Amino acid sequence: MLHILNGGSTEATLAQTPIAGKRFSFRDALIDGPAPANKTETEWLKLRAAHLSSAYGVAVEECELGLVRQAEVFGSYVDHDEVVLWFEADLFCQTNLLYVLDWFARHYLQETRLSLICIGEFPGRSKFRGLGELSPDELASLFEKRVRVNDNVFELAGTAWQAYRSNDPRAIEQLIAHDTSSLQFLKPAFRLHLERFPFARNGLGRIENRGLELMSKGRNRFADLFPAFIESEAGYGLGDSQFWNAMLRLARARQPLARSNNDDAPAGSLTPDQIHATSYEITEMGRAVLNGAADHVEMNGIDLWLGGVHLTDTSPLYRWDEQNGKLVVSQF
Repeated sequence: MLHILNGGSTEATLAQTPIAGKRFSFRDALIDGPAPANKTETEWLKLRAAHLSSAYGVAVEECELGLVRQAEVFGSYVDHDEVVLWFEADLFCQTNLLYVLDWFARHYLQETRLSLICIGEFPGRSKFRGLGELSPDELASLFEKRVRVNDNVFELAGTAWQAYRSNDPRAIEQLIAHDTSSLQFLKPAFRLHLERFPFARNGLGRIENRGLELMSKGRNRFADLFPAFIESEAGYGLGDSQFWNAMLRLARARQPLARSNNDDAPAGSLTPDQIHATSYEITEMGRAVLNGAADHVEMNGIDLWLGGVHLTDTSPLYRWDEQNGKLVVSQF
């Protein structure tokens, strides 16, 4: 049996249970960075490795080896009678899960059973944050509730992964306008993804807007800011590194929306000392943007990948219309 898990914390807990099998944690974070369509496997690997290296401060060679190893583990399904996927409801997990399901949908499983465990809540935990917070007994209790992945799930996952990788995010709008119940958490997760696009009123997505809002309310130390963000935006499933990089972009814009006491901070690869020593303060320009009196994109331009969409100063600019709950398109 092969277990493909959403992260190292879940893997470590599963190792403390009597559930047999080989364990492997997914090695990418597809919520961030380029995920364009029409790439060969080699092109995709190099593109993702380059992003992981720059975003998390890891040598690109190490990132490439990790992704190659992942492909090898996936390919070893032929040696197992069952592959069990352990994932969660948040956008971080859902994007990774779509990749995994699409991969297996394109390979002939023969006699290998593919099963899925994917939850958004757990009995007795009013603020469930993920599989990694469960005890070994709690995690083990999910094993017997796993469900076999059927053709409906494979078909929806393939369509959803294509929509995520499309250079036109309206493909996602079209998808979630229809029945997506085969993957119960897909629709709310994809809605949160669309709200990452620059808002029509101020040019910042939901994550950055929330970060500035929390700063304006006195959550200045990163050690306080990130937990407050997670409390209010748990549906994204961001780790501290993804949120750190989002706040870093605000502080390093041409006209900064936030000011940091740690201007030389590296992207992604965090130490406890950096987390506890770093603080942010919203700037006057940041307050203007937060209040809708100025537009971040108009002031600072944009160079941002959201799935398969590369937002640049020369591309069509997809924005999120909060009032009407839909994407709109404008030229920069």
